[in-house]
Amino acid sequence: MTKQGLRELKKQETRKHISDVATGLFMARGFDNVTVAEVAEAAKVSKMTVFNYFPRKEDLFLDRHADRVADLERAITQRQPGESVAAALRRQQQELLAANHPLSGAFEGVIVFWRVLRASPALVSRMHEQGAEIRAALVKALDPDSADPLRTWLVAAQVAATVISIFEVAVDQMLDGVPVAEVRRRQVRVIDDAFDLLEKGIGDYGARSLDSIPDR
Repeated sequence: MTKQGLRELKKQETRKHISDVATGLFMARGFDNVTVAEVAEAAKVSKMTVFNYFPRKEDLFLDRHADRVADLERAITQRQPGESVAAALRRQQQELLAANHPLSGAFEGVIVFWRVLRASPALVSRMHEQGAEIRAALVKALDPDSADPLRTWLVAAQVAATVISIFEVAVDQMLDGVPVAEVRRRQVRVIDDAFDLLEKGIGDYGARSLDSIPDR
């Protein structure tokens, strides 16, 4: 391995170490009850080193965001010839689920993680910001030179909402006490249903018949 490769590996290891230490503290004491200085001390690094890797405290906990964005961008930009964006992302989401990947939402340990997250307004706010960042990244990945930027933005918004919703369905079921094995089984259909809607639209879903409209 080259010196540059070794340096990059060291950076990745340091980043993971800091994040793991921080997550352990947040899980034990709650996000708002732990300071960045305490994370640095526990990780045996300086406070500045923590901020070099994680500009915001919230990103210490929501540390998978960059991986999530990169995976979505890769699924789009490296899709097979003739494969639509929706088909590529459907496949990517099913692969995450089959691999029991944390980004599938259906994995052991997610319950404690999300209870800590939802107990912190700062984390909830940051999570919503990350949703907007996913949409912005998708705009660039979908068609960076689009002659119709509004349409690209609208497509990116629909794709982002689909991916986020799939994840949240899994989390909500687990928080409701559904066993992870059952959630994983259900998610196969959830993913397909979500992408069917993305591909076909909602059509006349919910259209009321004339007979059902009360007289005024």
